Amino acid sequence: MKYDIKNISLAEEGLKKINWAKKDMPVLSGIADNFKKNNTFKNVSIGGCLHVTAETANLIIAMKESGANVSLCASNPFSTQDDVAAALVKYYKVPVFAIKGEDNKTYFSHLNAILDTKPVITMDDGADLVSLLHKERPEQIKTVKGGTEETTTGVTRLKSMAKEGALLFPVIAVNDSMTKHFFDNRYGTGQSTMDGIIRATNRLIAGSVFVVAGYGWCGKGLAMRARGLGANVIVTEIDPVKAIEASMDGFRVMPMKDAAREADFICTVTGNTSVVGEEALKTIKEGCILSNSGHFDVEIDLVALDKITKQKKTLRNLVDEYELNNGKKIYVLASGRLVNLSCAEGHPASVMDMSFANQALAAEYILNDYSILSNNVHILPEKLDRKIAELKLKSFGIKIDKLTPKQEKYISQWQEGTI
Repeated sequence: MKYDIKNISLAEEGLKKINWAKKDMPVLSGIADNFKKNNTFKNVSIGGCLHVTAETANLIIAMKESGANVSLCASNPFSTQDDVAAALVKYYKVPVFAIKGEDNKTYFSHLNAILDTKPVITMDDGADLVSLLHKERPEQIKTVKGGTEETTTGVTRLKSMAKEGALLFPVIAVNDSMTKHFFDNRYGTGQSTMDGIIRATNRLIAGSVFVVAGYGWCGKGLAMRARGLGANVIVTEIDPVKAIEASMDGFRVMPMKDAAREADFICTVTGNTSVVGEEALKTIKEGCILSNSGHFDVEIDLVALDKITKQKKTLRNLVDEYELNNGKKIYVLASGRLVNLSCAEGHPASVMDMSFANQALAAEYILNDYSILSNNVHILPEKLDRKIAELKLKSFGIKIDKLTPKQEKYISQWQEGTI
């Protein structure tokens, strides 16, 4: 079996992490038991490009134990947990191609290693695997039934491909399921991002000015958690509706160039490029700590930053100090890559339970229905989304009301109104 990981001797520690995460993933475990019983993915080749974490490992194991020939690489050069990668190789015989801190050449060689396995279903987080498949290995596409996509950035890329007619097989936008973006993006990103920033810096959040760039679901979660830790939170936005929402949620809203003058922390969660650009970098506050929790390392304009920097040095693991030409010193975490996975362990297992339940059901949906799906970006059927929510509630021991026959009749007709 081919694989490329840091050190196989880390496997025992990785296995402990995988088993610990599994305790908080009852929904995925239930789905996995059903898959295993029915041998759902027997001899189906699945290629995964996902963050190699303990939670992801439980998804990959579920696919493997249901009969799939599954392989895995990292979807970000800094997001791999090397001990988990080792455990997947040693104990579960999964070909893993992922090393934390790998350079771009290695990263793309790992993507190609996954495509060498001739996957029939792709599982992507950021759309790099699908993009590479379409750009450089189009001859393989005829054997691909479809794929799944985990994150907002990847869905955006795939929708752009579909709009141009470039997407040549159906993809399920797992990110667009309610049980994914309402919870993973908000509560998962909110907590794990703060965790990454605090682990990297050991700085006090309370009393600081914390700037959140973007008020989508990830930004909402991050702003909520920063305020909960006592920060004075500023939100920057380009969408007037989201800006109003942020203001009504009690946050100050202003352009980035103005927010940078006050910021002790800036964290970007937009999925766009140069969000902290040259203009903001020139006015930024002395000592500001910059981080990113969007998928790609383009939200902080590091090229512009290098141009106005006279000296750069590493002060702590994944903390770089930039001394600017004007004498100010600022700090960038994880080279602008995903701070929650680079400096911490990513989302808690409890929230990834729902996200990866969506991934598993989306793969089954592709396997069964690919022939009737157009070459476009699709959403998992709502009934499956709600099934995941029901299973999660059950795992919490929470019960809810059900409509009575009278109520069902009332909301399904139009005749009754004011009496």
